[in-house]
Amino acid sequence: MPRPMQRNMPTAPLTTEAVALLKQLVATPRTSRDEAAAATLFADFISRKGFRPEREANNVWCLADSYSSARPTLLLNAHLDTVRAVSAWTRDPLLPTLEGDRLYGLGTNDDGASLVALTQAFGILASRPQPYNLILLASAEEEVSGRDGMERAITRLPHVDLALVGEPTGMQPAIAEKGLMVLDVTAHGRAGHAAREEGINAIYRALDDINWFRTYRFPAESPLLGPVKMSVTVIQAGTQHNVVPDECRFTVDVRSNECYSNEELYQEICAHVASDVHARSFRLNSSRIDPEHPLVRRALSLGAAPDGRPRQPFGSPTLSDQALMPWPSMKMGPGDSARSHTADEYICLSEIRSAIDEYIRLLDGLDV
Repeated sequence: MPRPMQRNMPTAPLTTEAVALLKQLVATPRTSRDEAAAATLFADFISRKGFRPEREANNVWCLADSYSSARPTLLLNAHLDTVRAVSAWTRDPLLPTLEGDRLYGLGTNDDGASLVALTQAFGILASRPQPYNLILLASAEEEVSGRDGMERAITRLPHVDLALVGEPTGMQPAIAEKGLMVLDVTAHGRAGHAAREEGINAIYRALDDINWFRTYRFPAESPLLGPVKMSVTVIQAGTQHNVVPDECRFTVDVRSNECYSNEELYQEICAHVASDVHARSFRLNSSRIDPEHPLVRRALSLGAAPDGRPRQPFGSPTLSDQALMPWPSMKMGPGDSARSHTADEYICLSEIRSAIDEYIRLLDGLDV
């Protein structure tokens, strides 16, 4: 049986330490593929807490003591890296700035708050007997879905049965997540002089396919994630005004729901358009966890979210490292996804404090 969940745990010292770590991370440049210094900083912090960190590229993880292959394994994950700061920042994005309850800085919301809150929860959970093995992983290259991030770390981890992914959800449980497939599409024509009736205009050929991407609706829609979404986002054609272009290239962003694999969507798309279609990858599929999973049920039993709203499972439109996980996972963390990748990104200290407490109550004694 799971332990009774404790409310109002003394998380003030844990919060102070978490915020100090977050400030150090903000001041350390850690854009995707450039997380080496941040990985070292995080590994040093884990070592000082008495754990033995391991590292693969810029991914850092550690196992709680008393690992046993006879028990299931729970992975706690958040990512180290950030996007590049946009030009509209009114503050120094690498200078952590505390104003009232708000801590401003690049990566505070996405994903530093989740990382430091999960780290503190890991320390508490690891100090108590649990019915599962526990792993904490700070992954790299999440913002670019890089192959040296989660995908590389997985090759070094022991068997995992379940994951909790920290991302800014307002501590609401995201039980499904859209996948991503990027398509490079090429329409072919024949060059000719624009003044004469010569050539075949590749732009005109592309227009029919672009319109198909704009209007087609895949029949299966998800109650949590809605329909598959396709968006033409980049287009390139022509060399000069008086030459009929013989090639038109465009890029399509495809956000999949759990009703289709990326391979299935690709086959359907190729059957409908005349242009050549190349998928950059099929790696980033949609994910979903059973709404009746013990982790989801425990999340709902926590009561209202920190902002007072009822706790409600939802489907997330944004991609995370869940897309690369071959095991069930749920996404839940402090902050607001709307603050991610924006100027003057911030997290509230009260959100970190609540997250530490709620992560512990969520996971202590959980039946994985």
